[in-house]
Amino acid sequence: MSALIEGEEISHEVELVWLEDIDDLDYVRQSLDRLPSRRGRPSYHRDGRMVGYALLGPQAKASRSSGTFRRRVFWLLPHDRDSEPAGLYAGSAPAEAIDPRTLAPGSKGYKTERSEGGPPSRAMREMGITLPL
Repeated sequence: MSALIEGEEISHEVELVWLEDIDDLDYVRQSLDRLPSRRGRPSYHRDGRMVGYALLGPQAKASRSSGTFRRRVFWLLPHDRDSEPAGLYAGSAPAEAIDPRTLAPGSKGYKTERSEGGPPSRAMREMGITLPL
């Protein structure tokens, strides 16, 4: 598992599959996991829950040493803001957190004011997006 996501490592993504409505989430955690296949729902072995994952195209090559594919998995822990709004991440976000609205296949995504728990930006206010209280 790796918290640092590089562009080349995700260049063969063709789709992101969301298991939850990302409009309800300020951030998701992302990691690059070694998985046995390019497609399909991966097994999940962390605390918390998986909220999404990437599918790879046929051009993605398996690792020569392990035979696995590096795919992104998106997840949340029990103490993340969606479950504990006034908890540890009420006004911040973990290092691997990304605003899910900024993610796309092959794009690593970004932290935003919303994902960081800060005040909404002017663009967010103009779009009518408000932070949870």
